[in-house]
Amino acid sequence: AVLAAASDMARDGLRVLAVGARRLPGVPAVLDPEAIEVDETFLGLVGLLDPPRAEAKDAVAQCQSAGIHVVMITGDHPATATAVARTLGIARAADECMTGQQLGTLSVADLARQVATVRVYARVAPEQKIKIVQALQERGEFVAMTGDGVNDAPALRRADIGVAMGRSGTDAAREAAHMILLDDNFATIVGAVREGRRIYDNLRKFVKYTLATGVAEIWPLVLAPVLGIPIPLLPIQILWVNLVTDGLPGLALAAERAETRVMQRPPRPPRESLFAHGLWQHVVWVGLLMGCVTLGTQLWASHAGYHWRSMTFTVLALSQMGHVLAIRSESVSLFRLGLWSNRPLLGAVVVTLVLQLAILYVPALGAVFGAQPLTGFELLLTLALSSIVFIAVEIEKAVKRREA
Repeated sequence: AVLAAASDMARDGLRVLAVGARRLPGVPAVLDPEAIEVDETFLGLVGLLDPPRAEAKDAVAQCQSAGIHVVMITGDHPATATAVARTLGIARAADECMTGQQLGTLSVADLARQVATVRVYARVAPEQKIKIVQALQERGEFVAMTGDGVNDAPALRRADIGVAMGRSGTDAAREAAHMILLDDNFATIVGAVREGRRIYDNLRKFVKYTLATGVAEIWPLVLAPVLGIPIPLLPIQILWVNLVTDGLPGLALAAERAETRVMQRPPRPPRESLFAHGLWQHVVWVGLLMGCVTLGTQLWASHAGYHWRSMTFTVLALSQMGHVLAIRSESVSLFRLGLWSNRPLLGAVVVTLVLQLAILYVPALGAVFGAQPLTGFELLLTLALSSIVFIAVEIEKAVKRREA
């Protein structure tokens, strides 16, 4: 009856303590627990409720939507562990709990065949935590583990990312871990995953922007001598493009917000190339398009008697501005994102445009950069030609949305 009552309490998510007493005639000469703590009278059961944080359930749901499988490993009673895991959404009603006793009968290879379907481990010994980590790693999983005790230290060290608790964690756990969670809050880990994905996405955008611009500069310089026409850009103009039109907007891409579905996509493989998912193809075709537009502007403007060098220089600079605005998202249109959602980038683009116009219309700067003032018609033509790259990238994103 007592065991049945304890199991009922455990199924309600309580940690159950059994309380017993023994009356002694006097203080024993030797305080040996094995000799004293016998023949006790059972007094009752105490249930301790340690409810999860309010934000923990939502954090678990975000992990699962992001392709991160959350597993609970505890020394608690199996019924208690299962109840808490179901409350948090870690385990479903039909999921079974694996105990430390069952773990002891399995080799690492045997466990690796079952570990993908187990979400709750209870009554687990410290050395068995390492066994679970090894089994997951044998399946090719990238394992992060949280812990706070001395017994957690070996498993924290073995995991790909060991996360120790900063407040309640022991010194041994903190020294063994790769990261320390200062607020002991699981939701903070989810926030870190989101921020890490945002940073990685923005790094890809910066590489995409910089390399596409570099390719765009190469094509006119290589093809112009082949076609028997003057080099379209002066050395100081190339330097300007590299330092200003590349630098300011490229750095501002770091302030881009996370993609709307950043936590709804699976984790990328650890060995995946930075150029995966079409990045290098984008660099090639956008660089080629931008270079062709630049060279085409030179050919057409020179035959039409316009200020071809100033137009060519400005088309290349403004094409980059259109490109950097278009690649703010892999698939969402700029018109949906809005210009104000990344104010540092908008400011960098505006500053770059103002400086580019200053080169054209301030005589002292024009003399330095070899630029001449454009007429109103020439400026309108330049704006129209430089928008080709922006339109092409927006079309590419529309195709991606349709295929998704």
